[in-house]
Amino acid sequence: MADRVQKQKSSQFGTGFSTWRFLQLFLVAWALKAGQPAPPQSPPSITQTPKAAARVIIVQSSRAMIFFQPQAPVLEAMVQRGVAALTGKTNAAAWLSLVGTQDVIGIKVYSAPGSHGGTRPAVAAAVARCLLNAGIPPRQIVLWDKKMSDLKAAGYDVLAAELGIRLISAQEAGYDENVFYEKNLIGTPLYGDLEFGRSGPDIGRRSYYSKLVTRELTKIINIAPLLNHNDAGVSGLLYSLAMGSVDNTMRFSKERQLLWEAVAEIYNQRELADHVVLNITDALICQYEGQGRLLLQYSDILNELRFSRDPVALDTLSFDELLRRRAARGYPPLKFTPKICANATELELGVSDLKQINVETIYEPGPPIR
Repeated sequence: MADRVQKQKSSQFGTGFSTWRFLQLFLVAWALKAGQPAPPQSPPSITQTPKAAARVIIVQSSRAMIFFQPQAPVLEAMVQRGVAALTGKTNAAAWLSLVGTQDVIGIKVYSAPGSHGGTRPAVAAAVARCLLNAGIPPRQIVLWDKKMSDLKAAGYDVLAAELGIRLISAQEAGYDENVFYEKNLIGTPLYGDLEFGRSGPDIGRRSYYSKLVTRELTKIINIAPLLNHNDAGVSGLLYSLAMGSVDNTMRFSKERQLLWEAVAEIYNQRELADHVVLNITDALICQYEGQGRLLLQYSDILNELRFSRDPVALDTLSFDELLRRRAARGYPPLKFTPKICANATELELGVSDLKQINVETIYEPGPPIR
């Protein structure tokens, strides 16, 4: 077990793709899929003792995307339906049961893989619009990820400007000297890390949390794609929030076991675990190979959004989905089994046993597309 964390005190824009490029990608994906077996269906709902189970709401809509373009009105209806089902309330009351009008709410996205491989801006936009409709002031809504360059490349700057909400990167906000994750593993701080340029025997042993999560955000809504990761297994909610909230993370890439431990333990800090009120898996597309690149030939369209208060349950379902999709397409199984979800369960962050995850699937047609 690693050392303990210490504390001393809509959108459809910004894609970077032309219509012609989209058509090319679509044709490539269609051609490669031709003649292959039909993709596996979503697993049936699993019923378990309510007391022990995690609850996941899956909202599906065949109109969520058209030619790989997310449809904003449909997505907004899907988000509203999912949150209503999860909370048992409707309209603004559903959101106000999760956040308050005085909260500073951070919508965490995973932008490094781009606007089509990572969290899709249209999904984040749907969440932001629902918050605005519930009466949350625009300046109290923050779109964020680790690097501003990734956010801008994915089009989040355009989205933030359109909605009047803020765009902040964890790196840009700076790192908090008083809140850190310490491990006896030396890293080399990079430009932008708190200890970059410093020297000394203990330099590189700590990963400092961003001031954005330690001093400003009071609630976090975490949105991650259904995308494979070569070391973490899935670029999911646990991985993206943990690695996006601290600096000096390159040291964890030296060994998978170290990464698995660090992700769960960094997430377990109260500034993260205690502030996340909603987790959403952007499962419009399931990409089971490629990690940081958009590869439609290794993707299946699901047209789903998945909601839960339990990030471990959602990541467990995502990894299971990736394995089943790979197997259905004839790709070799992974040579390792990531332990991030198991480690997170040991820290009581959620449920990683598929038999204890209750899945409720809802079909939401959404409003007419014009």
